[in-house]
Amino acid sequence: MRRTLALSTVLLCRLALAAGETTTSPADSPPEAPKAAEQQQQKEQPPAKPDPLEAIKTETAKLNAEREKIAAQLALEQTKQDEQLAPRRRALAEQQIKMEEIKSKLDLAETERRAKDDPALMELRRQNEKLMIDYSIAKNETDIDGFKSRMEENGVRRKTSALSLQMELQQKEAESRSYAVGKAPSYPLDPLQGKKLVLSDRTIGLNGVITSKTADSIADRIAYFNNRDDQAPIFIVIDDSPGGSVMAGYKILKAMHGSRAPVYTVVKSFAASMAACITTLSKKSFAYPNAIILHHQLSVGVMGNLTQHRENVKELEEWWKRLADPVAAKMGITRDEFIARMYKEASTGDWNEFADDAQKLGWVDVIVEDIEETALLRHPDTQQAQQQNGQQRLASDGDANAVSGVVPDHDERGKPMALLPRLNPLDAYWMYNPDGYYRMQ
Repeated sequence: MRRTLALSTVLLCRLALAAGETTTSPADSPPEAPKAAEQQQQKEQPPAKPDPLEAIKTETAKLNAEREKIAAQLALEQTKQDEQLAPRRRALAEQQIKMEEIKSKLDLAETERRAKDDPALMELRRQNEKLMIDYSIAKNETDIDGFKSRMEENGVRRKTSALSLQMELQQKEAESRSYAVGKAPSYPLDPLQGKKLVLSDRTIGLNGVITSKTADSIADRIAYFNNRDDQAPIFIVIDDSPGGSVMAGYKILKAMHGSRAPVYTVVKSFAASMAACITTLSKKSFAYPNAIILHHQLSVGVMGNLTQHRENVKELEEWWKRLADPVAAKMGITRDEFIARMYKEASTGDWNEFADDAQKLGWVDVIVEDIEETALLRHPDTQQAQQQNGQQRLASDGDANAVSGVVPDHDERGKPMALLPRLNPLDAYWMYNPDGYYRMQ
């Protein structure tokens, strides 16, 4: 009998321990958050540009809502189960207390029995056995209910896991659609294919005002591309540049001419002044037929006395000689003839030509009808693609200003303007600025 009681007690303890370890509340399930504020905020936002991934985002939101609903139902069912099992647990606790009281009486009675057999002792033992049996039955029923609850909980968890996997799969599929799978940048040694120019990821943007920061950025990238591969061509792509510092432009020219890999310029829209000089003096230049290239003389606004003005003019003439002579030589004329032709074409001296006409003057080498961007392998709207493309080229005026150091501002009349970085005293700006938008600090 004692052995039976002991085995029953051990079994009950192990079952209670197993139930305690396996019965868990779905605390990891996230509570259902109120969405009224979020919907109100979305209503107040201005209409956004259609998102190509909107359908996938909507499906993902539905799956999230379903998962949250299931978690809330699971928590409610667990609470109800706890309330249903509470009376049985209290009854079990009371029976366990009674068993401990009976055991104490049995121990005392066992001591007295040695002196005299007591019929009441046998009755206490029968009562204890009956209580043990009742306790085992009640505990088994509780364990069965807990097992059913855990089975239901595991079923919900499996469904939640399946939903999560489905959501992750949809997300991966959406990400895969933002890549040009199976494509890679092309690096032909001769990038000209008929009337099409093939660009690789070895491109460097030159947009906005040319400053010392611009020159440092371009020179560093030319050095980097040479260290990676000194055979494949490097492209300096000019979308829109009014020119800039002659010192900075000269540094860019020296970096181009000193490169082991060939450095080509590509004009898509507008290259003036120092940018036009870089285009004309590059080893090879390409342009769309309707791109505009503009050459004119150096100009600068300075302060100081007459002697200082004479010194500044002398320095400007030396810079003009060093930069204009190579351009005039490529055109097959002298510097003076170059200047005379400028003012013959325009009273301001701002001589601009479309690229197909500029080719005849020697300002640009090759006219192309198409440019293939083989390095654009990720959807441009994705953040990582924007960061990657921003490192290769400056796609907007804001990006160009951030690199060059130009500060957009408004004058005292509220007119838009941009403050140019302070120059070295021996430097000068060579740029096209007819409306005075760019101003010295």
